[in-house]
Amino acid sequence: LRMNRSIQSEGTFGIIKWDRSYKRLFRRGLENVNLELTLIACAFNLYKYHNKRNRLKMIA
Repeated sequence: LRMNRSIQSEGTFGIIKWDRSYKRLFRRGLENVNLELTLIACAFNLYKYHNKRNRLKMIA
């Protein structure tokens, strides 16, 4: 189970880093870094949701 979790999370971070060209954090301080990562995660999830919704529209 631990190995499976590590593979899954690396896939998400790999997509964010490689496909979205996100290389570094631009904010300083623990609170600001947490905010930036939260916004990036929200954007990633919205992008996935948008693509999934469009794929379902194409099928139907």
